Amino acid sequence: MTSILFLAIGIAVAVALVGSVAFQSLSPTNDDVLSPLEKKCQEIANEGYRIHSLYPDSNPEELLEDDMNRLLYLDNLWIKDCVSVLPAESIFSIVNNVERDFSYGE
Repeated sequence: MTSILFLAIGIAVAVALVGSVAFQSLSPTNDDVLSPLEKKCQEIANEGYRIHSLYPDSNPEELLEDDMNRLLYLDNLWIKDCVSVLPAESIFSIVNNVERDFSYGE
């Protein structure tokens, strides 16, 4: 009798776990939805990363003048429009989602 009870409890737990996983996978999440400002900040971060990746071991003085000016402009935008406005959670999410897969010919 006890083994049947344990079997029923085990099946109930397994069904609850499978149901929970199915429910989470079918329900839409808003984690990937970015506000227009967050999208703009994501683009700024992506472009800044592209420039930084072209000069991985260089000092700022070793950058080409156009790249250095663009990077300074992006840094200014990043601080003014993103860091000073968005909550820390959004900033960290943007930084963690920087596109790292790109070709240099873009």
